[in-house]
Amino acid sequence: MTGIHAATLCPLTRDGAVSEAELAAHAGRIARAEGICGLLINGHAGEGGMMALDERRRVTEVVREAVPDASFLTVGVTSESTAAATREAEDAARAGADAVLVFPPNHWAMGADPGMIVDHHRAVAQACGLPVVLYKAPLGWGRLSYDVDLLARLCQIEAVAGIKEGAWEVAAYEELRRRIKAERPGVSVMASGDEHLFACYQIGTDGSQVSLAAIAPELVTGLFAACNAGDWARARELHEAIYPLSREIYRRAPAYLANARLKACLHLQGHIASDRMKRPMRELTPEETDRLRAVLNIECERAQA
Repeated sequence: MTGIHAATLCPLTRDGAVSEAELAAHAGRIARAEGICGLLINGHAGEGGMMALDERRRVTEVVREAVPDASFLTVGVTSESTAAATREAEDAARAGADAVLVFPPNHWAMGADPGMIVDHHRAVAQACGLPVVLYKAPLGWGRLSYDVDLLARLCQIEAVAGIKEGAWEVAAYEELRRRIKAERPGVSVMASGDEHLFACYQIGTDGSQVSLAAIAPELVTGLFAACNAGDWARARELHEAIYPLSREIYRRAPAYLANARLKACLHLQGHIASDRMKRPMRELTPEETDRLRAVLNIECERAQA
């Protein structure tokens, strides 16, 4: 659970089915990019929560077959009930996952006591026998964003190996990192807010699980390597190249279109035939796509420079 792990997307056919050949090509290309240590699949970027259980299992099978054996594969678990989540995690283990990332069930937005949350994660860990990654959701998600005390309690589960830290606030990231590293230093705290990777890398991180690495892997891995080497001038250059793209994908309202923007980027780059999203999510309008096209051109020119 160290280094850069790309949160990949899931190409779809025009009728909304998983495009297996394009998925294999996408995952294989990103997994083999210089500096990429692993992939996160069936997460938010991969539309895992929008898919049926059999689709999620098939995505894992296709990706595992397509990537090198050494690629570390983390599979998202997004089911609402504990029974379904344990079944999903077992499927992931059988299909070749190296770890599972347990997302909070959406119904917890109304509230859940800490004991319920701990029991859910422990049941998933026991069912699949794999390392478990916790998810620190954006602070704006309310009750779905676990506080530091709860995350520290969850880290007492032996199987917990890492935290995908997506609070989307640098101060919250630093607070969590300091607490977990003091109490359980072996747990990786992975800075995974695509908009402020540079700031988090300056504080220190074990790595990242980020969707931006599925669009511009060389920029994200280059930034991580430059920060690790203390080459702050090079890190600043890479941050300036990343910033316009990250701002257009993640900062522009409405926020719910971030995944559609990511998929549109893959389409504009010529990697997938369609930018089709799982319904009810929509694709971008021509005007929204044109903004991405312009930013991608800027980003490519700066990367070449």
